[in-house]
Amino acid sequence: MNDTNNDAFAAMRYSEFRQYITSRFLLTIALQMQNVLLGWRIYELSNDPLALGVVGLAEAIPAISVALYAGHVVDQSDKRNSYLWVCGLFALFVGLFGFATARHIETLTDHKTIIWGIYGLIFLWGIVRGFSMPAGFSLMASLIPKSESANAASWSTTSWQIGAIIGPALGGGVYAWYGVEAAFGVALVLTLVAVVNIYFVSPKPPKPVEVKETLTASITKGLQFVFNSPIILGALSLDLFSVLFGGVTALLPIFANDILKAGPEGLGILRAAPSVGAALMLIWLTYYPPLRHTGYKLLGAVAMFGVTTILFAWSVNFYWSVLLLALGGAFDAVSVQIRHTILQLTIPDDMRGRVSSVNMIFISSSNEIGAFESGAAARLMGLIPSVLFGGCMTLLVVAGTYIKAPTLRKFSMKKY
Repeated sequence: MNDTNNDAFAAMRYSEFRQYITSRFLLTIALQMQNVLLGWRIYELSNDPLALGVVGLAEAIPAISVALYAGHVVDQSDKRNSYLWVCGLFALFVGLFGFATARHIETLTDHKTIIWGIYGLIFLWGIVRGFSMPAGFSLMASLIPKSESANAASWSTTSWQIGAIIGPALGGGVYAWYGVEAAFGVALVLTLVAVVNIYFVSPKPPKPVEVKETLTASITKGLQFVFNSPIILGALSLDLFSVLFGGVTALLPIFANDILKAGPEGLGILRAAPSVGAALMLIWLTYYPPLRHTGYKLLGAVAMFGVTTILFAWSVNFYWSVLLLALGGAFDAVSVQIRHTILQLTIPDDMRGRVSSVNMIFISSSNEIGAFESGAAARLMGLIPSVLFGGCMTLLVVAGTYIKAPTLRKFSMKKY
């Protein structure tokens, strides 16, 4: 890896990687649409910030519970087939969520029952989510040479971010104009096309091994690899605690409805704004990857993420709020790109599923449990104080990581 002869399209020159990225892109649009639709409907039915937080908890508990087992299964299975099953089940759940949130359901039962029914589906959805990251991460690594890992990580993250721009805006817009049923119908079509794309990727069977490890030994080996690597553990922990406290995504329906008076289409724009900033930053990083002083850049980016969270808490102007969310997304993208590249460079091929499952536990803990923390804090402290508290905690996490993780602080991708 070096600064010269950097081919920004290196990974995209592999046809199966392009199929994977296309599938990931379409799936991201569909799932981001789903997130907006579920968030708006649940707050519409409950008018309770804690109800939004429970969404994250209902998804995180099963996802974390099955993650280590999922990593073991993926490492011993055909990588294409594992991801194909995940995509197919995603399509099934998009259809089920569309049915559960349809307007005519309100004529059959009360709001509380509808909300708990949605929570039940989210819990089952979380089980599938537990398999999605190990399966996708392992498949992607099998589609390109290791020398293109950093470029592939940039393209993978960029495709996700662009999908996350389109998805919320599309979901909020279709919801506002045509209703929740039409919005979930669009999401279902996109998910099915994503399934077809993965179907045409050739099978990727696991490497043969002379002696198969037991489930316990396999999981233990994956955990030991992560906890014995200070760079991996430091990067994952930094992301975990900064997003756990500093994320505001779960509270955006409240900001859109109560503070900014923007409606569901405004919520879609707010949800898309971080990904706009992230996508622009990732395009820059594709051409100019952070090869030198990587650790310092990682810490600086997370610190600025905390600063934008604090400023967002004070905003009462829709456009200023959108800008701050976009800036926060740009700084978060630096963290995501560096973390993904660290994992691609340092994990052996036969352990990608297991180590990725540990990564998924950290991410689910930060995102979904962070959503619960946001909802609970907003209920206890009030909306604005809870977001200010989260931003300040992010800055404290960065300071603690700087002091306690010198290996991560001094890490440079240039050495690889």
